[in-house]
Amino acid sequence: MGGIVFAAAAMSKEICQFNGFGPTGQDAYTLPNFREANLNRAKRALLGLMLMPLITVEGVATAADVPPPPVAEKGDVVDTYFGVKVADPYRWLEDVHSDQTQTYAKAQNARFRQYVAGQERDAIRKRLTELTDYPRVSAPSRYGTDSELRLVVSRNAGLQNQDLLYVRDGVDGKERLLIDPNKLSADGTIALSGAEFTTDGKLLAYGLSAGGSDQKEIHVRNVDTGEDLPDVLKWCRFAGVAWKKDNSGFFYNKYPTPGTVPAEEETLHCRVYFHKLGTEQSADTLVYERPDDPVMSFGPQITEDGSYLFLDIHHGTNVQTRLYYRHGDLDKGDFVKLLDAENAEYRVIDNIGDALYLFTNKDASRGRVITIDPAKPNPSDWKTIIPQTDDAIDGVQVINNQLVVTVMRDAHQLIRIYNLDGSHDRDVPLPEIGSVGGINGMKHDAFMYLSFTSMSRPLTNYRYDFKSGQLSEVESSKPPVDPSKFETEQVFYPSADGTKVPMFIVHKKGMQLDGAAPTILYAYGGFAISTLPRFSSTRAAWLEQGGVYAIANIRGGAEYGEAWHQAAMLENRQRAFDDFEAAAKYLVEKKYTRVNRLAIEGGSNGGLLVATCVVQRPDLFGAVLCHVPVIDMMRYNKMGIGHFWVGEYGDASHSQKEFEYLHAYSPMHNVKEGQLYPPILITTGDGDDRVVPSHPLKFCATLQEKADPKSLVFLRFESKAGHGGGKPIAKVLDEVADGYEFLAKVFGFQFEPSETK
Repeated sequence: MGGIVFAAAAMSKEICQFNGFGPTGQDAYTLPNFREANLNRAKRALLGLMLMPLITVEGVATAADVPPPPVAEKGDVVDTYFGVKVADPYRWLEDVHSDQTQTYAKAQNARFRQYVAGQERDAIRKRLTELTDYPRVSAPSRYGTDSELRLVVSRNAGLQNQDLLYVRDGVDGKERLLIDPNKLSADGTIALSGAEFTTDGKLLAYGLSAGGSDQKEIHVRNVDTGEDLPDVLKWCRFAGVAWKKDNSGFFYNKYPTPGTVPAEEETLHCRVYFHKLGTEQSADTLVYERPDDPVMSFGPQITEDGSYLFLDIHHGTNVQTRLYYRHGDLDKGDFVKLLDAENAEYRVIDNIGDALYLFTNKDASRGRVITIDPAKPNPSDWKTIIPQTDDAIDGVQVINNQLVVTVMRDAHQLIRIYNLDGSHDRDVPLPEIGSVGGINGMKHDAFMYLSFTSMSRPLTNYRYDFKSGQLSEVESSKPPVDPSKFETEQVFYPSADGTKVPMFIVHKKGMQLDGAAPTILYAYGGFAISTLPRFSSTRAAWLEQGGVYAIANIRGGAEYGEAWHQAAMLENRQRAFDDFEAAAKYLVEKKYTRVNRLAIEGGSNGGLLVATCVVQRPDLFGAVLCHVPVIDMMRYNKMGIGHFWVGEYGDASHSQKEFEYLHAYSPMHNVKEGQLYPPILITTGDGDDRVVPSHPLKFCATLQEKADPKSLVFLRFESKAGHGGGKPIAKVLDEVADGYEFLAKVFGFQFEPSETK
């Protein structure tokens, strides 16, 4: 598809997979790409106050004499939903950039900074630095022909804030630096956020974002000379890039430039443009828009042979898509509406002659591969090439004139190779239960590159030879961790309704199940995002202390296909919470840990998960790490890009049914007066324009107002940081160190930052 389809993750996510230290499900690092769219009052004097030791109240650690939190001024805002009055006293915190909000947020952060400051935290940070300071390299991505082969990799020497992009001509060519984002800012907060090469590898369109924002500028670099062309495209939030075969320019999608529409419409009215190289952005040609449907979004794709331009069309983050195309002359003509019902997910794999190969979950929750003749697009004329099986299809590419299919079986991945007629040829042998990333190669290649990782195996890069069937390791990262000292189990536990849910558990070998181990339980559970087993070097610091780390593959993800996703979306969201709470019960019942040593962690939608669960069942957990969470389910779609998520959550103002189920679990609206909650750390950043900081700010204010005063609630407010993508390694390590020190204090154990326990 116009070169190589990259995984969406940045390379540094292997080090620390989310803002804290839980996985996003996307941590196997490859080159960043542009397709991520398809897939956010009163100041108290805190200095000079001394923290007192923790005491235990009813099995939950609280603070006896922690400085009081800043007092949030209460307003009198009340909304009415279907006859029900809902108070919103902290509405003013939705104005994130006001002086009042910033003063409140910084005071909260100062209080937390005082709590975690000290020699132990510094020692933890030092150990994390040691575990991170090793050379890292991605699997190669290849471009060009066999005679003019060009390979591209991402590298990091160890502690560089941002990863560097390198290129070499031929397998044995001399490598040269192509892009070093670290030179663009002193603090490493300008990140490479998308890289799309032309099929021949001669030109690169790359995005730059600052301070964690989803907004980016697109630049164009001549790969041969390493020089930038004068082309600069601004305000390209969530932009996808599709190069024309002749390298004359590219198609891209774009939202309105800020200031040209009301602020609440800046993430509506998506349009597709064509940018001709050497021209100003103002001269770009409008290719497609839908003024009748401002929520509709578009992502351009061009097939490897350059003959088809596809528009992947969707509403927000909905899995259901439409496909329109132009064929032949891509610069003009109406788009053919190949699939316009928006009744399932459709992904273009490639065209083989006159046949279009597509992935779909239409009439196949776990996915199938079909071909469509553009001249006969009626579903009755579709041909199933690979039917649905017991394993969920995760990705399909054409390499070696065969279909390379990644499937998920019980939340881990396998690679199967099929012929173009759908007959199964072979499976690629993988080292163990784990995850695959970075598969790339071109249609006629006799080899492909890929990476593999597991909970205890560091990410390893491979070259697969189709002729010999051999998988051979190529240059890979070697972290200063001995993974043989850890072991991983996969268990299946029953949820509240009897559904069996898989969970990965990693810990030191030979650990005694006596309930004493401090444990972190992570999950995501939404948006059809699968949480797969992957290695993390910073997690090793936790495991060295005798800690346990568990990942629950709860419903809402896509580990078993779209049915697994739909089982916990909209009015069924409670199932995700039930699955997660059942995972916590399992860990306690099987004596991996005990309640007052069990921390739960999640970010973004996973932040909503842990916030909801602690509000529903505060008795089940000993601590909470709640990163960049979605919190206010009454108004989430009115803040930031929240309207994109209505298909996943619903809209409280749309119908009484949707209001009732959202109001029933919305964390902010279910905090109980006088309830003792386990210690909670909420994190956010001032640059988060995906889940805007007003969510965590309002949650923090509500908890500190209503909860039992012995409840320990902190807010960590990071400057020049966003939702997680592009975060400098220095900031990542600071956040992980803060989280570990928070848990050490809460659980009352000495974190010894060396492998002595």
